[in-house]
Amino acid sequence: MQYDLIIIGAGPAGATAGIYSARQKLKTLIISKDIGGQLSKKAVDIENYPGFKKISGMDLADLLSEQLKDNGVEIALTGVKEVKKDDNLFKITCDNGKTYESLAVVATSGAKPRELGAKGEREFVGRGVSYCALCDGPVFRDKSVAVIGGGNSGFESALFLSNYVKDITILEFGKEVKADKENQEHALKSGKVKVITEAKVKEIKGDKFVESVIYDSPEGEQKLEVSGVFIEIGYAPDTAFLKDLAELTERGEIISNLETLETKTPGLFVAGDANKGKYKQIIISAGEGAKAALSVYEYIKKNQK
Repeated sequence: MQYDLIIIGAGPAGATAGIYSARQKLKTLIISKDIGGQLSKKAVDIENYPGFKKISGMDLADLLSEQLKDNGVEIALTGVKEVKKDDNLFKITCDNGKTYESLAVVATSGAKPRELGAKGEREFVGRGVSYCALCDGPVFRDKSVAVIGGGNSGFESALFLSNYVKDITILEFGKEVKADKENQEHALKSGKVKVITEAKVKEIKGDKFVESVIYDSPEGEQKLEVSGVFIEIGYAPDTAFLKDLAELTERGEIISNLETLETKTPGLFVAGDANKGKYKQIIISAGEGAKAALSVYEYIKKNQK
C-alpha cells in the first residue's frame, strides 16, 4: 500500500509529526516497535513539558497514542530493516516481512542505549545488567545496585531505584557528574545514593548473576559488591537502516537542513534525537516533529504541481 508519508518511530517527534501530517490530510503511516519511544522507559515523572506540572512518561505516551488514533494515523508495530528510494518513491522493508511505499519519509527513530564495553557486560544482560531502571528496578528490591553514569539519566534512574533497592552507588568516569543540580538534589535526598567520580569500570563479575563491579580509581583498582548494574551512559542514534540516503555525523546523527529538516535525499526528513543537535529534550523533539511534517506537506504539494 502506498502512503503520502511514512514516519519511522513513534516517540514525541514521530507522534507529533503524525498528528500534524494527519491534520494536513496526508495519508500517514507510522512504523515503530512501540508507541512513546524513550518516554515509556523514563524512570521519573516529566516536570518540564508544557501543560503538565507532572506526568509520567507512560501516561504521556498513552495520550500521544490516543491522539494518533483519533486523527486516523495508521500504525504498524514493527521494526525497519531498510529504506530505499526508487525514482520518487520510498520503499521501506520491515521486520514483519512487509514493504511499505510513500512519497516522503520522516525518520524519528530516536536512539538506543549505549553499551559500556566492559568485560562481562553482555554476558550478564538480563542477569543483573540492565539498561532500563523502570523496566527492571523492582526486581532488585532491598538489594545493592550500581548505576554507571553521572548524567541526568543516571541520577533519574537512581531516584527511581531508591523506591525499591537498599542502596545505590553512582559510578561516574569524569571528575564531576554532569546531571542538573535539581536531579542531583532529588536523588541525594533519598539518603540511599552515593556518588563516586573518576571511576572507570573494567569488569562486571558474578556466577549465575551479577555479584560485583571492578573499577579503577585514583587510589587503584576497587571492587563494589552489587546485585545489579544499570548502565546509563547515554544513547546512540538509531540510524543504520538509512545507509547512504542521509549524511551522518561521527556519532551517527542525521545532518539536515535547519529550516526544513530535509536530508540530502529529497523527500527524506528527520526529527528528534536522531537529528543532529546539542540538546535532546522531549519538547524539542515534538517541535521538530511538527516542523518536519509541515515541510513534508510543502514538499508533496510542490512535487504534485
